[in-house]
Amino acid sequence: MEKILIVDDNQAVLDALSLLLEIHGYQPVQASSPAQALQAVMYQRIELVIQDMNFTADTTSGEEGKALFYQLREINPNLPIILMTAWTELESAVSLVKDGAADYVAKPWDDTKLLTSIGNLLELGSALKENQQFRQRQRQRQAELNEKDLCGLVYGSHVMQRLVDMALQLAKSDVSVLITGPNGAGKDRIAGIIQANSPLKNNAFIKVNAGALPGELIEAELFGAEAGAYTGNNARRAGRFEAADGGTLFLDEIGNLPLSGQIKLLRVLQTGEFERLGSTSTQKVKVRLISATNADLQQDIQAGRFREDLYYRLNVVELSLPPLAQRPDDILPLVAHFLPGREWSLAAERALLSYAWPGNVRELENACKRANVLHPEGILDAEHFAIQSKNVPLQQSVEPGAEEIQQAMDKHKGVVAKAARELGLSRQALYRRLEKFELL
Repeated sequence: MEKILIVDDNQAVLDALSLLLEIHGYQPVQASSPAQALQAVMYQRIELVIQDMNFTADTTSGEEGKALFYQLREINPNLPIILMTAWTELESAVSLVKDGAADYVAKPWDDTKLLTSIGNLLELGSALKENQQFRQRQRQRQAELNEKDLCGLVYGSHVMQRLVDMALQLAKSDVSVLITGPNGAGKDRIAGIIQANSPLKNNAFIKVNAGALPGELIEAELFGAEAGAYTGNNARRAGRFEAADGGTLFLDEIGNLPLSGQIKLLRVLQTGEFERLGSTSTQKVKVRLISATNADLQQDIQAGRFREDLYYRLNVVELSLPPLAQRPDDILPLVAHFLPGREWSLAAERALLSYAWPGNVRELENACKRANVLHPEGILDAEHFAIQSKNVPLQQSVEPGAEEIQQAMDKHKGVVAKAARELGLSRQALYRRLEKFELL
């Protein structure tokens, strides 16, 4: 229950306002002098003050009220103060509003108008507090992230924040991690974050894209081969597991690994042992494995293309990276990253946010590079990104941009809850956008 301080030398006024506030769910605190008011604000959690402008009999100058106002503001600059005025004090009240008073009401007051003003101010105060707490959490979180190596990953969505948090947690362990998600979504960056923040960060980090190798060469690439083990191999070659000994191996597109290679990989994960192609000599290594795939391995298991026992060895923990279409809050931060110093129109912003990006972050990067090269000067418009002709809307209504948010905030005089309702957002979602567009 919010505490509201009433400051007036007239006990009848104190009692009438106290009764009004109690009826409407507030907790009134009475003060009959400026000294009592200052004590209350210093030692109680007062959410709002209603103060008279004069406290001495036959005084009408309003100077006592002005002095109290400035003293209260010195104690708590964010405390909303409503001034109770007679017409003779109106000029003083207006000048105090310019100096930060929240509102003024004339005596005798209108109960409905006073309660409306109180409700709006408390709602705004609550929103500001929530926003301050949100910003404090963001600053604290950013400070923590600044101590981590995020390998250049750019994002703005909560789904990516959760994924990064989990990757950083997994980095401390040595368990096998399977990263799933579509091509171009950034699986390699997540693998890099795990390695860069792990105890093995100064050891070898070897990357292999199984999808880029012919099937007959994948095993030789991973496990090495003796001279003559296959056509064209004239000398012994070490495999990627040997190269990664004591460090980390990132095996991308693991769904492309043939069954014979899957058997060897399973053995390495179980025992740390393998043989080069064409050799009977056993090698032993200690390697942390991070794997990634854009395939549905469960479906491949059902079809007999992937071993179930290997899947569970790889998938101690799975990090599922959604396509860019499912994390639209990442789009504009990525555009700003790919186009440093460039501006784009609201129409371009709408087009970028509504396009489905089937090629994910890689496609967005290419679109930005193309726009920058072909249109090196001026504000970039929607057609410069060359996506309108193939536009596939994600949803009928695009999330509101900076201009719409500013208009809603102006219309509702900064009351976040009301602006959020008009925009069809939650208050927290609106806070995030206010922060993102630097409208706070």
